[in-house]
Amino acid sequence: MLRIGVDLGGTKIEALAIDESGRELARKRIAAPRGDYGATVSAVSSLVLDLEKQIKATARVGIGIPGTLSRVTGLVKNSNSTWLIGRPLKEDLEKAFGRELRLSNDANCFALSEAADGAGKGARIVFGAILGTGVGSGIVVDGRVVDGPNGIAGEWGHNPLPLPQEEDLPLRQCYCGRRGCIEMYLCGPARERDANQALYEQRLARSLATVINVLDPDVVVLGGGVSNVERLYTEVPKLWGPYIFSDHVATRLVRNAHGDSSGVRGAAWLWPA
Repeated sequence: MLRIGVDLGGTKIEALAIDESGRELARKRIAAPRGDYGATVSAVSSLVLDLEKQIKATARVGIGIPGTLSRVTGLVKNSNSTWLIGRPLKEDLEKAFGRELRLSNDANCFALSEAADGAGKGARIVFGAILGTGVGSGIVVDGRVVDGPNGIAGEWGHNPLPLPQEEDLPLRQCYCGRRGCIEMYLCGPARERDANQALYEQRLARSLATVINVLDPDVVVLGGGVSNVERLYTEVPKLWGPYIFSDHVATRLVRNAHGDSSGVRGAAWLWPA
């Protein structure tokens, strides 16, 4: 079964065709038509059809988006690409393609890519965390994305920073309207602003310890620009132990294997074998 994954970002849209083994067949990237919903639907549709012409086949299509679909209305919610909010994106794209497609949050696609054939391959429970301009995450169990009944499984960045220390106060205002969100402390801009690597590592350790206490993943895979900081993978596991309710921590902290391609590859893997 041939698959096409689409990573619908705020500044670019990328599509990738892969075969049954995950081998890349074709790839194309275009600028995203920011602020224009109709043009976005047309751009995604044209991109997929172009790739299908290249591979000379009709493929199963999966799409990763910034945000998720409401379980009540089926409309896009929680998206920083605000022109998508309140729109029936999945329905409109299926009309454009004339067939069913799979759609999921872009952080879910990242986690799925790394679980399928990346840094989390072979692990039963994978937690993928993207530390970039924002903070997002996805959960994969037994090769399948966990969405949850509300469609918000993995919304780690908008939980409160655990066990705030004096250095974390006053709690930072988040764009979501609340104070103290993990995103405000662990995103790339926050790390650059604080310029204190040890403090950042301590905050990341506390935040991941909470995930381990609740989810107990086999592996945590980091993505985004911050994932390129090599010392995180040695220093953070040294720090998270006191916050984890166990006498031993077997969870591994690893860097992603597919880099910027993880999102688009994961979108393709939304169609299981």
